[in-house]
Amino acid sequence: MVKILIKIVEIVLLLPSIALAFTPPDEKTIRNAIGDLNGLPAVLQRAFTPDKNSFDPIPEARPADWLAVHNQRGQTFDEFKGSQPNRPAQNQHVIYLQPLEDFAPEHSPSNDKLREFAAAFFAMEVKVLPPVKIDGSTFVTRRNPFTNNPQILTNDVLNFLKARIPADAFCVLAITMEDLYPEPSWNFVFGQASVRERSHTRPVTCSASLTAPTSTA
Repeated sequence: MVKILIKIVEIVLLLPSIALAFTPPDEKTIRNAIGDLNGLPAVLQRAFTPDKNSFDPIPEARPADWLAVHNQRGQTFDEFKGSQPNRPAQNQHVIYLQPLEDFAPEHSPSNDKLREFAAAFFAMEVKVLPPVKIDGSTFVTRRNPFTNNPQILTNDVLNFLKARIPADAFCVLAITMEDLYPEPSWNFVFGQASVRERSHTRPVTCSASLTAPTSTA
């Protein structure tokens, strides 16, 4: 029992040092990540220029933050381009939203509003697919062991999407009001994407926010 308590104390004392392992980038690192702006139109140069008055800098990681426990190096824009990400093309230019179940209007945004928001944010054509029923025959589900909230296994959703990607799709994004989890050992996950197979799954919050990685579709 004493050894267990000592281990717990050691872990608690270690957490602050783990949180400090991530250091927010300084201005030089940020500019190096952006890369050379010469040759870009003036409007784009202004868009890429760091502006602390317009965007809050990333803060120090706290003990419960993702970067406090996951060592992830940054990526420069040149590295991103070199990774050959999927990009919109003439034959693949539509973002498809795949609702999982119908959204109750008193608790969630409408599909039309989500479509309008996504089209404005990504400046692309967006279409909404017919809702898919959540049941045991389509997706594995569970009750969260801590909150008892219903959750959907993200890998099942990704496999479902990958088998049904429209020919003209830039990506397909599953949206749901339910919680998600990637594997039994995880409490929850904010979302998951298959970066080369143009599929994503993402919960929609009651504030009608919708996000999807534009660089990994």
